[in-house]
Amino acid sequence: MKASKTVLSVAEKCKTILTSNWQGNLNTIKADSQGSKGGIYTSKVKYFIKKGKPYLWVPEKDLHNVNTMIDERGSFAVSTPFPGSLLNMLQSMKKLPPRVALIGDVVPLSDEKVQLATECLREIISSEQKAFKEYSYSVSGVLSTANLDSTSRSQNLQDLLDSNKIYTVYKINLSSCTYIDSNGSTHEVGLEKIGTTKADALSPFSMSLVDGINQSEARRRALILFCITYFNKNVKDALMLSADRKGFDVLGKTLGPVMKDGSHQYLWKEFRFELNEEAKDIESFCQQLVLMEEEALKTVSKFSGL
Repeated sequence: MKASKTVLSVAEKCKTILTSNWQGNLNTIKADSQGSKGGIYTSKVKYFIKKGKPYLWVPEKDLHNVNTMIDERGSFAVSTPFPGSLLNMLQSMKKLPPRVALIGDVVPLSDEKVQLATECLREIISSEQKAFKEYSYSVSGVLSTANLDSTSRSQNLQDLLDSNKIYTVYKINLSSCTYIDSNGSTHEVGLEKIGTTKADALSPFSMSLVDGINQSEARRRALILFCITYFNKNVKDALMLSADRKGFDVLGKTLGPVMKDGSHQYLWKEFRFELNEEAKDIESFCQQLVLMEEEALKTVSKFSGL
C-alpha cells in the first residue's frame, strides 16, 4: 500500500454513487387535474441502474404519479451513502456527501417493460446475495461488524419484491448529469460516459464494507497505523470514508493549531491510500486490506522496538 492521489474519474465517481445507493430524491412539478402548478414536489424513492439509466419504483399513492401525467420533466438526486455516524461527523465538518443530479423526462414503463425491469431487479439481488454467501473469511470478517439491514443494497431492494405495496415503475430519459463534490463544486458529465463507464466492482457492497470497518475497533486502529506509516501523521482516531477498486479514503483526527489557552485543537483530515493492485471484487479488496494491516503493524512495531 502507498499514499496516493489516485482517484476515480468524475464519470466513474458518478457511476459509483449511482450503483452503491438504492434510494434517491425524485423531484417532479406539482400538478392537479387543472394542470401544472409550477412548484416542486419531492419524495424519496428506491431505484436501480441499468445501462446508465435509473429505474424508479414509486408507490401507488405518491403524488409523482399525478405530476408526471401532466408534466414528465423531473430530476433525481442521489448522494454517496454514508453509514452510521459518519454522515453526522461530515455534517459537523460542514462537508456534504458527494452527489449526482440527473435531469430528464420521467416516463412510466408499460406492463411488459415493468415485468422485464422486475426480472432485472431480481437478478441483481440474486447475484449480490449469492456473492455474500460465497465470501471467504477475509470478507465475512469485515462484514460481520456491519449493520447489513441498513447498509446492504440487495437487502433494501429486496423489500420491493417482498412488499404488498403497488408501485408504478419509471425510467428517466436523461438530458443531463451533474456531479457535485463535497465542496459544492459542480462537474457536468457526458451522458454517453454514464452509459459506457463500468460500475466499480465494490460499489454494491461499499456501504456495508465501510460500515463494517468503522464498527470494528481493531480495524480502526489499523487505519490509524496507515496514517502513521504512510503519511507520518500521528492521528488520534480514524474512520474509513469510502472504498473503491483503486483504493480508499480515510478520515484521520489530527493535531491542529495551539489554542490561546495552550491546548491543542483536533481536526479531521482526509487521507487517500492506493491499493497495490486494483481490486477486481470485494474479496480482492479485503485480502489486500488484511495484508496492509499486517505490514503496517510490522512497520510500526519495528520502529517502536516492540
